[in-house]
Amino acid sequence: MVLGVGGFAYSTAQILKDGGACVCTYLTRDYAHYSPSLAGPVFSREQHPSPCPIIREEQIGLVIPMSIDWAQARWKEELLEMGVPIFSPTGEAMKIERERDFARQLCQRFRIPFPRAHVARNRLEAEEILEAHQLPFVIKNPFCSPTSPIHTVLCETPADTRSWLRHLDYAEGVFLQEYLGRAEAGHIALVSGGEIYSLVTNQEYKRAFAGNLGIVAGAPLGGLVERDPTDKYGLARELLHPLRPWFREVSYHGPIQVTAVQRSGQWHVIEYNIRIGVTSGAMILRMLRNPGGVLLDTARDRKLEIQFVEGRDFGCSVTLAGYGYPYVQISGPRVPVEVATPLDCDVWWNEVTRDGAALVTTGHRIADVVALAHSLDKAIAKAYSNIRRIRSVGSYFRGDVGQSLWPPGTL
Repeated sequence: MVLGVGGFAYSTAQILKDGGACVCTYLTRDYAHYSPSLAGPVFSREQHPSPCPIIREEQIGLVIPMSIDWAQARWKEELLEMGVPIFSPTGEAMKIERERDFARQLCQRFRIPFPRAHVARNRLEAEEILEAHQLPFVIKNPFCSPTSPIHTVLCETPADTRSWLRHLDYAEGVFLQEYLGRAEAGHIALVSGGEIYSLVTNQEYKRAFAGNLGIVAGAPLGGLVERDPTDKYGLARELLHPLRPWFREVSYHGPIQVTAVQRSGQWHVIEYNIRIGVTSGAMILRMLRNPGGVLLDTARDRKLEIQFVEGRDFGCSVTLAGYGYPYVQISGPRVPVEVATPLDCDVWWNEVTRDGAALVTTGHRIADVVALAHSLDKAIAKAYSNIRRIRSVGSYFRGDVGQSLWPPGTL
């Protein structure tokens, strides 16, 4: 059972189904319901307030959350008591993503480079921190959640930061993290049986428009992954492996993603996430020979035997954004989505539905187009060849994925 909505849930369910699994999706939000139904049965939270009875009735053998929100659900304890394997860390282990300052303290404990950071309870405290340090800060909510009152704002000067501090909702306070620049990259691994298994090094294109311009969008507009079990760029060695004692201490088993910025030749942690990524997940699962078995063994905290599909060394994901995105307060009618010629790579539909025979939009993110190949250039070319076959009025996509921020550590 996948817990989620939209293209992320759809891609996960469909790839596991392609591998022989019986799949279903428990819809955790009130939008993007159509695409997961293409992979298998779906259950809405309105009709089913808890997934636990479904898990029992259907004899579900693996639960795969797409977000950390499940840990705040009223049925969380019942799910944990059922003992069904969950592809996610639980309990104390979730704090590495959920609590920003916990991650900072963890890095301090294990001597992992982390930007200077501060927690403020209100605007007055935040402005005092800025006055004392005169640095540009990345503004984040202290607690990570899709429903957080503050969404990430990248400020590149102290003046930028000062302006934004006047326009925040301080309901949960604010986390101020020193801005270190744009040389950002990530690495995704699995932790199981007390060991760390590197999968890919990745890049997300988070800004809304080509040239890395515009605001940081609600979800990335594109992404790259490189198969990297040997950690060729050193991100796992420097930022994940020092955490092995903590992973064992809290019985951590599940995915771990580290995002970092390189400054003066050294990687600094920006954040940790306990998922395989909204842009990277579908590419990673397609790269694995037995994705269902790997996810299940991870959820059971077993030793892993990871094998990759030959020729799938690189992946490129490009998002087709709909009318008004990334300014989601701007809305339009349900407009048609047309595919000019057959597609020859994965297309994971997101906020769309059927209106008779026609496919129409229901929101701001239409689809993610994903291609894999033995070279980066071929993966990028295939993704763009396919996304250009899809038309919807007012839609757009970034045309520059791969032209900057890669290889890791470059601009």
